[in-house]
Amino acid sequence: MSRPLHRGVSGTRNLGNNSDLWDSQVKDKTEKEDLDGNRSYQSYLSFRFPFPLLFPDNSPCKYGVTENGFASDPFSAGTPRSRHKLTMLILKLSLVVIVILALTGSFWWTISISTSSRGHIFHGYRRLQEQLVSDLWDIGELSLGASRLKEIEFCPEESENYIPCFNVSENLALGYSEGNEYDRLCGHGSRQSCLVLPPVNYKIPLRWPTGRDVIWVGNVKITGQEVFSSGSLTKRMMMLEEEQISFRSASLMFDGVEDYSHQIAEMIGLRNESNFVEAGVRTILDIGCGYGSFGAHLFSKQLLTMCIANYESSGSQVQLTLERGLPAMIGSFNSKQLPFSSLSFDMLHCARCGIDWDQKDGIFLIEVDRVLKPGGYFVWTSPLTNVQSSLRNKEKQKRWNFVRDFAENLCWELMSQQDETVVWKKTSKKSCYDSRKAGSGPSICSKGQDVESPYYRPLQNCISGTHSRRWVPIEERATWPSRSNLNNNELVLYGLHSEELNEDTANYKKAVHDYWSLLSPIIFSDHPKRPGDEDPSPPYNMLRNVLDMNAHYGGLNAALLEAGNSVWVMNVVPTSGPNYLPLILDRGYVGVLHDWCEAFPTYPRTYDMVHAEGLLSLETSQHRRCTMLDLFSEIDRLLRPEGWVIIRDTAALVEAARALTTRLKWDARIIEIESNSDERLLMCQKPFFKRQSS
Repeated sequence: MSRPLHRGVSGTRNLGNNSDLWDSQVKDKTEKEDLDGNRSYQSYLSFRFPFPLLFPDNSPCKYGVTENGFASDPFSAGTPRSRHKLTMLILKLSLVVIVILALTGSFWWTISISTSSRGHIFHGYRRLQEQLVSDLWDIGELSLGASRLKEIEFCPEESENYIPCFNVSENLALGYSEGNEYDRLCGHGSRQSCLVLPPVNYKIPLRWPTGRDVIWVGNVKITGQEVFSSGSLTKRMMMLEEEQISFRSASLMFDGVEDYSHQIAEMIGLRNESNFVEAGVRTILDIGCGYGSFGAHLFSKQLLTMCIANYESSGSQVQLTLERGLPAMIGSFNSKQLPFSSLSFDMLHCARCGIDWDQKDGIFLIEVDRVLKPGGYFVWTSPLTNVQSSLRNKEKQKRWNFVRDFAENLCWELMSQQDETVVWKKTSKKSCYDSRKAGSGPSICSKGQDVESPYYRPLQNCISGTHSRRWVPIEERATWPSRSNLNNNELVLYGLHSEELNEDTANYKKAVHDYWSLLSPIIFSDHPKRPGDEDPSPPYNMLRNVLDMNAHYGGLNAALLEAGNSVWVMNVVPTSGPNYLPLILDRGYVGVLHDWCEAFPTYPRTYDMVHAEGLLSLETSQHRRCTMLDLFSEIDRLLRPEGWVIIRDTAALVEAARALTTRLKWDARIIEIESNSDERLLMCQKPFFKRQSS
């Protein structure tokens, strides 16, 4: 169990004594009680308004108190006429003083305004605006009653692997079929107002890289039968032991992932898979990835493989891949475009991935073409591509001929075909589309149809990406790792200058150093070094899967890699902010577009650390369809037990966020940032709550 931090205070404002205050002002008759009431009222005002009041402090009244409880008039002596003259004189003098002060103040105000002062005024206005938003958020939460301030209850056991927006049985009842029942549908009732507990036998994952090859069977939902069931080639490369699942790179059923990837490299014209980087390949989208063995092997070759597969209630490819510490998310080709920008990946891979590429007039192949960079590769392994087998089966031969001809009409070059594996190369020249025969193949999308970063739009029956300024062949791009540092000419494509990217990189380098300085003592005290272990660079041993909820330019990802941390980052670009997803993907990272008022397409307990800089400010500036509590409940679902949350934002919003941590049962503390007094750091850890076995 992790050592708890100081638990965050609830932040609830105590307004319970107001009625007593007003009663005391009406009922109390004595001087002492009246003065106490006035002090209480003054204290209340100073609590509600964080700036000094324009009233003097309450002090003992030097005048008498009448029977009615009011102070006696100090000018009561004398005739009414003299009192009237004295009053008029005071009023006249006061008016003259006010006029003089107003003119003087106006004069000095006029001559003192400069560019810097206007900046301070605007800065102060922004701070007041953010404070107002935070207060309104608090008021909205408080207006829902005291019941909303209690700790959130735990979900029932059947919700251990619950994913909002994916409900196959409900979709079937609504009439969805032909694979569309696996689509993502986010309705108003898709969220749960409870905290998802891990399974009874859940254990903290093993440290990387051991955790890549061995996982705890109690951490995922899978049966022994599913382990040995048919499916992807790499899906079979595992064996079930007592409490663990071991993944192997070789199997009696298949020659092994290493031989397979070596074969693909040779088909492209390379010596082996270590030369993929030299050929311009860095990011790979693995469709129906099995359990991630293809990507696990290529990771050592500096290749980053993102797994996508349909939602599965049990034996999920995505869940097991993530448990191994490899990039994955739920994604489907059924009816919607993937939430990736056009021209995003250097290679797409499908090894018996279960997609019928010849169906729906080839529209799935068009989506492959959309996300594939110019000059990129599409690798397909399937019994359908086996020439000898197809010749004996006319139906198979017909289906294979359709895919082959359609790929040619997409301007893909058939590079090689061996056994069950085929490799195509996407054209690097736009002129190829104009040289096709009239009426052959899909048309070119218009500018209106060619959306660079679609968010779950219906699949398009036209070729995308040709209008993009990012149409650059992979062989003309810098190879990894130089690709992550774009030059001035490349940054122009994204509307940026090198100074902006350099500043972002420098800021995140310092931030990562600060994060590790804060986390390392706690991590190593909770997980002492075992005998014989080397000292890993913190937090190398405990953090592997990282989620950046507001990735900006991908600076956190870049800083983590430069620091030598063996992690991968899911860079999320919110739909409510500027779209820098094309930049992130072109730098050689993985990322996705997402609306944070909806559930993220992954299973519970996915990430070791969740990071969010400026996300609260971004979301509060929009017309929100969700509350801060909804956002934090989703973070809790995504976070592994003993996982970390780091939120960096304005002081007002961080204070409001800390008030929610007690409801989520997190350990939390706020840390001041010396270099920027307007920002605060909220660091939280999710405790490991265990469900009692029934």
